[in-house]
Amino acid sequence: SCGSCRYPLNLSSSNRVTSTIDSKYRRSISKGYFSFRSIDPSRFTQVDKLNCIPISWGVYSPKTKLLCRNCGVLIGYGYSQRPMLCGMDQTNASASSYKKIKVKIKALNPSED
Repeated sequence: SCGSCRYPLNLSSSNRVTSTIDSKYRRSISKGYFSFRSIDPSRFTQVDKLNCIPISWGVYSPKTKLLCRNCGVLIGYGYSQRPMLCGMDQTNASASSYKKIKVKIKALNPSED
């Protein structure tokens, strides 16, 4: 649940990315983030942090802020499947189209379930 208001976020340990426990995974944990394969989009408000990028930047995955739907506290970020280029018509990313979802450990309140 949300660490600020205790709103249930429906995050499950079974959806965490733990298949490759390597230095990259440990670095993410030490920076204070869990990675998830999927989330329940009805529990989050999504705000695009970067709508487009110049083509000269090369490959880049824009991120979307994931906020608690109840209180608006930043819970983490979703990273898009494909980069969005300036001047092209793009639709907002949905939670199911993220290639990576990073959730701040300090933003969570673990449940006993």
